[in-house]
Amino acid sequence: MAYDLIVRGGTVVGAAPSGGPTRADVAVSDGRIAAVSPEIEGDRREEVDANGLWVLPGAIDAHVHFNEPGRTSWEGFATGTRALAAGGTTAFLEMPLNAHPPTVDAGSFNLKLRAAEASSLADFGLFGGLVPGPVGRLDELARRGVVGFKAFMSTSGTADFPPADDLTLYEGMRRAAALGLPVLVHAENRTITDGLAARARGASRTTMRDYLGSRPVVAELEAMGRAISFAEETGCSLHVVHVSTGRGVALVAAARARGVDVTCETCPHYLLLTDGDAEEIGALAKCAPPLRPRGDLEELWVRVSGGDVAFVASDHSPSPPETKVGEDFFGIWGGISGCQSLLNAMLDEGHHNRGLPLARVAELVSGNVAARFGLRGKGRIEAGADADLVLVEPDEDFVLGEDDLFYRHRASAFVGRRFRGRVARTLLRGKTVFRDGEIVSPPIGRLLRPREPVGTGV
Repeated sequence: MAYDLIVRGGTVVGAAPSGGPTRADVAVSDGRIAAVSPEIEGDRREEVDANGLWVLPGAIDAHVHFNEPGRTSWEGFATGTRALAAGGTTAFLEMPLNAHPPTVDAGSFNLKLRAAEASSLADFGLFGGLVPGPVGRLDELARRGVVGFKAFMSTSGTADFPPADDLTLYEGMRRAAALGLPVLVHAENRTITDGLAARARGASRTTMRDYLGSRPVVAELEAMGRAISFAEETGCSLHVVHVSTGRGVALVAAARARGVDVTCETCPHYLLLTDGDAEEIGALAKCAPPLRPRGDLEELWVRVSGGDVAFVASDHSPSPPETKVGEDFFGIWGGISGCQSLLNAMLDEGHHNRGLPLARVAELVSGNVAARFGLRGKGRIEAGADADLVLVEPDEDFVLGEDDLFYRHRASAFVGRRFRGRVARTLLRGKTVFRDGEIVSPPIGRLLRPREPVGTGV
């Protein structure tokens, strides 16, 4: 038998029937996994020695903002996907904002697709926007291959992506249900968050602590409950993005138990950082929903460990340095740059510190994303799947520095943090794109389309 590549002797995660780690070789032909076995013999063009390394499915980041076209100076597919590759991520799903124009119709989808095809180092799927306006635009986007529709229930921060009022959300969910695609919501009550922000700024209370107080947990919980009610009524598949508290996850778990098609994600910053870190780090740690107290972080880990969180995504939301300065924390751009650290965070804090099995980590950053959004061939190390692999040096630790970052703007709330488990090599469809700290491939990313009606799948 002849193969293009054999990855030899690594500890493969997700290949055994149990999903647990097993020492094995992985053979690759034509960009797909041809075999996974303890001893693979045959001719091969290339061999990679993975002895002593973990071999995991490439991560799939389900929530990034690369801002192209229109705000490429904020990030862009070229720099953003280099960061993904360096962090062991081989595919991503890109949000319809903060591109300009946002991805809300066929024309804007085509603009973003051309930009991604020209520059992406990872495979990609695109979300469409659910905003006020003709509901028929969802049909246009579905025909072009979006993996779902994103709506804001609070002010988005960019004027070109208005929030969805209740009627827009309800009617959009009805249409999305007919199209067999999920609706994703940023769930915060706009009346509460905007009202508290206006009150604080009117009283010249503009510190980070004042900002944190303007987005209370109840604003998140109320909006989540409303979105779940709409999904239950319309039969829409619902996904709640960046849930910041265990109480929010509990709402989703309760709805699932009564048959609602709803899932949720959380993010590394809610699992690693607290409101105290937000005050210490400052603008680089401003996000929405905001970082929460230690008790919420611990409760969130309980829910992650218990299987109630479908996956972990970065919500990478970069911006130029000049938008992250000032004394008014309501005016500072809200967003954490973190896509390069997604896998590192879950290996270090999730596996090494909290004992999550490696197979569970692989589900949380890869397999469950592929299942939720119908990305066939992704998220598993098994014969027939795409050969998307990340090789990790399990016990090597490092302190993340600005010079390690591949973002357009080398800043992150995770700079200075020590991580255990270094990405040594990242392969996309059998081709090495990152090795030993260097990008070693031109852009080869392809559009991912959902290939079947999308349900919870996890």
